Amino acid sequence: MSNIKTERISDALIEQISYIIANEVKNGNIKFVTITDVKVSSDLSYAKVYFTVLDESKIAETGKALKEASGFIRHELRDRVDIRQIPELTFVYDESLKQAQKIEDIIDKIHEEGK
Repeated sequence: MSNIKTERISDALIEQISYIIANEVKNGNIKFVTITDVKVSSDLSYAKVYFTVLDESKIAETGKALKEASGFIRHELRDRVDIRQIPELTFVYDESLKQAQKIEDIIDKIHEEGK
């Protein structure tokens, strides 16, 4: 499958999963979740959905709630995303924002020491 098509499907999944979580999932543990990326396998059978939360102490509980809601989310995606088979969703906490903040802090520290 072409890279452009999988990117288009990933973008559609990000948009629709974000909407479903914000407006239709009734679990209070899933509020304030941001979907940052979706990586779809080349055969479209699996998708890793990367998320972040405002309160880092709730990462595990949010991940568990998302896993429990994945069946509902997949069901809702069937009507919203135009592909034959909705991929199996796996939710993964996105560490990249934390790593970026750590790098930014190191750069700030270096600049302060250089003054």
